[in-house]
Amino acid sequence: MRVHWERLHHRGMDAEPALYTIRVNGHLGPTALSAFPTMVPHRYTAHTVLTGHLDQSALYGVLAAIEALGLDLLEVHKLAHASEGPGRGAAGESP
Repeated sequence: MRVHWERLHHRGMDAEPALYTIRVNGHLGPTALSAFPTMVPHRYTAHTVLTGHLDQSALYGVLAAIEALGLDLLEVHKLAHASEGPGRGAAGESP
């Protein structure tokens, strides 16, 4: 049986940007951070957290760059859509 992914994922691409945090293991230096120009880096203990507004295709691009650089991805967290008020989660809840 052939599977048609377009039908299974009928929602389509999420064109609206959302605020994401992406946690990777280790502290990224200036060269590695240059691969993520739209993301704001923050260092926490032994991790780097990248934060930024991304649509779905930009998110996949960031994830591809993380994989290409051989970074250890620890967490991806969607905080809110850009159209939602501050402190509101994707489901309209506080994070």
